[in-house]
Amino acid sequence: AQYLQMRKNALAKMELAGVPTYPHKFNVSMSIPEFVSQFSSLEKGACAEQQVVSVAGRLYSKRASGAKLVFYDLKADGAKIQVMSDVRRFEGGVDAYMAAHAQVRRGDLVGVTGVPGRSNTGELSILPTSLMLLSSCLHMLPKRNLKDPETRARQRYLDLMLNERVRDTFVTRAKAIQYLRRFLDERGFLEVETPMMNSQPGGATAKPFITRHNELNLDMYMRIAPELYLKMLVVGGLDRVYEIGRNFRNEGIDLTHNPEFTACEFYAAYWDYNDLMDLTETLLAGMVRELTGSYVLRYHPDGRDSERVLELDFTPPFRRVSMVAALEEKLGDAVPRDLASDEANKALVALCAKHNVECKPPLTTARLLDKLVGEFLEVDCVNPTFICDHPEIMSPLAKSHRSLPGMTERFELFVCGRELCNAYTELNNPMVQRERFTRSAQDAAGGDDEAMVTDEDFCTALEYGLPPTAGWGLGIDRLIMFLTNNNSIKEVLLFPAMRPRDTATATTSSSTTASVITGLA
Repeated sequence: AQYLQMRKNALAKMELAGVPTYPHKFNVSMSIPEFVSQFSSLEKGACAEQQVVSVAGRLYSKRASGAKLVFYDLKADGAKIQVMSDVRRFEGGVDAYMAAHAQVRRGDLVGVTGVPGRSNTGELSILPTSLMLLSSCLHMLPKRNLKDPETRARQRYLDLMLNERVRDTFVTRAKAIQYLRRFLDERGFLEVETPMMNSQPGGATAKPFITRHNELNLDMYMRIAPELYLKMLVVGGLDRVYEIGRNFRNEGIDLTHNPEFTACEFYAAYWDYNDLMDLTETLLAGMVRELTGSYVLRYHPDGRDSERVLELDFTPPFRRVSMVAALEEKLGDAVPRDLASDEANKALVALCAKHNVECKPPLTTARLLDKLVGEFLEVDCVNPTFICDHPEIMSPLAKSHRSLPGMTERFELFVCGRELCNAYTELNNPMVQRERFTRSAQDAAGGDDEAMVTDEDFCTALEYGLPPTAGWGLGIDRLIMFLTNNNSIKEVLLFPAMRPRDTATATTSSSTTASVITGLA
């Protein structure tokens, strides 16, 4: 508080003296990365006297060598140069020099005009003729890298200022999304946008967020997936479509889950899930190779500073296992085939009890199977592995398998025990789709708040004819975790969901959020 007040007082004095404290504009002639690229060949002690440039950035250190020579580290756009300010070069003489340097502190944003040079110690520098304060940092910056995870997540701007690795993470994230878009565009896919709010949830098994549309006097659901809309577009003749955007699921927060997350979904007419597996291998292997230079990622599942390290090999082809057959092999017990029956449900409850697998109510057949697969199959998927051929009861939107009765043509891709992709040959028979929805709605009526409900608009769209189609979804946040060696999803989200700091903040935050999310009219 004392430092803050001191900086405010200094700004007030500058304003009284007629010095602009927050100028509207500073003409930058080149970025700091461009400066580094263009002048990195300068030798020690050399100056490019004929090339006057203007750069801007944030000051990260201030070192004086006597009264008439000051050094700063200036950073912007992930690059750094030194400001080597000598009074003999400064326009306006000693008074202007002293005033300019008295105004700035570590953390301030400044504009510098001068000539490029390299110091006698080899530091690439700008030798200023003028230095202008552009925006003051009124708080004292920590002198070391920011470590506290709570502060880093709440004040990401501070995290980005002080931890270079964090910037690298989000640059990699942007490059991965750019690669994904380019990959799909080159294969004839059209990027589209579908609604974020729906009159009923659909497209995935998940608990939705509910909001209120004032004008329509209607409860709305934040989308849990764009799947049904995208398939309607395929019905309409857009044979290859994709969307990259946010989904919202009102579920827990942990190392791999955030209530809002980024996903990519695409749908391709006249493909099936075999085509999707081949394409997934090509996409992910190519992306990993382009962004990291290798098919193998070194990953610390317990945190970057932990000793345990895994090598995740994305070299195609990926391993493929059929879900129920692999589960039976692991359990040493048979899994019932008539999974829609009460007897099958009882048998799965018994299997969970026998193998000490806990499943919270409601004990639906789909939830019991999912728990068993998580305990016995997913944990073994270190390198990319397709778990295929899910039972129909777990996959209400997937087409029945051509050769495995009761199963579907679906796969999930797991890496290091975490789901990365979900895809299937799409169910396009409207009568069967209604039956599947009805079966799923029974689970919802039994207390499963993640179960799907019947979407009559989607069923009507299917009645106009959906061609044989395959659909695919990728969790982008989890992919970035592997690409950047982060074991927490918060590390790859610029602003992850956080609890309020205290009860007072919680109350304010809740009322503010409520007013924002319901004030849609």
